[in-house]
Amino acid sequence: MAKLDIKSLGIDFEHISNILKPLSHPHRLEMIIGLFHNGCTVTQCQERMGLPQSTISQHLRVLKDAGILKGRRKGTEVCYEVIDPFALQIIDLVEKK
Repeated sequence: MAKLDIKSLGIDFEHISNILKPLSHPHRLEMIIGLFHNGCTVTQCQERMGLPQSTISQHLRVLKDAGILKGRRKGTEVCYEVIDPFALQIIDLVEKK
């Protein structure tokens, strides 16, 4: 069997690792799936998940800092959306489970 040259695959292991780290937390994984399907604000996440607003905000900050989410103003609130293509693939894989 021939050896595979991993470098020739063109995989950005650093980017993938930077996405997988924040998504390894169950609340953050649940959060991106919820944001993708059911609303986009801190209040909506809080109501759906039953976590304190401060906890939701901390998790959103981690996801935003990792480049997984982008926030945009919607009146007095910020609406978050999943923007990273690899994170979107992870959502798809999780939902197929």
